[in-house]
Amino acid sequence: MHPVLHRLDELAAHLATRDDTVALLGLGSAGAQRARLDDHSDLDFLLVVTDGAKWRYVDRLDWLEAPCPVAYSFAHHRSGRRALYSDGVYAEFLVLTPAELSRVPFSGARVVWRRDGAPAGLAQSEAPVPRDAYDTVDFHVNDALTCLYTGLHLELRGERLAASRFIQTRAVDAVIALMRLSAGEPPYRDPFDPARRVERAYPADVLPLAAMVPGYAANLAAARTTFAWLSRRYPVDPAIGAAIRGLLGRSADYQ
Repeated sequence: MHPVLHRLDELAAHLATRDDTVALLGLGSAGAQRARLDDHSDLDFLLVVTDGAKWRYVDRLDWLEAPCPVAYSFAHHRSGRRALYSDGVYAEFLVLTPAELSRVPFSGARVVWRRDGAPAGLAQSEAPVPRDAYDTVDFHVNDALTCLYTGLHLELRGERLAASRFIQTRAVDAVIALMRLSAGEPPYRDPFDPARRVERAYPADVLPLAAMVPGYAANLAAARTTFAWLSRRYPVDPAIGAAIRGLLGRSADYQ
């Protein structure tokens, strides 16, 4: 058994001995998508506890250390922690009551253990998974174009880090959304992070990520690549297209 799944089963066995626990849900590759487990997988889970017990599980880690000592941990959320076990298993978790669980968006959960009488449907979130405001080709094309436009102005101002986030992150996220709409849903798509597993979904000759995301000092080259990619595949409004070309020219002179 994969070490991540084994650790989750060990936790489940211990939690079943406590009377203030309700269920343990695996997420990600420890959840319903176990086929993507590999040597780099971590342990993501939700622990559901009774009302009033939450802080005992967030603030004290004796339950987490029942299978193996924890070498390092910190609170990354008011309801959870990230932790590194001494044997190398890395975990990230939230502790929630049943009422809180119904308000947290998640997908691909698997019930590892549940107490008899626990509420039904624990693995299905009632909260909607966040989506783009307008998940259409027109929206994502123009979102990418305006991110390039804003990013190039930031680059000219000398705000290179902020520019890189518009040009090499936000615009590229819009490009990935366009790929999803045109090529279909990629396997194991993460609805919370479009960058996850994108390299496996689209070959480099279709989506040239190395050229779209070349790094902090290469915003101009990144913008040229992404703008050219968009222009070859989609109609570009003449006004924003001309404005971006003008900024690309000014940026070249500036450098």
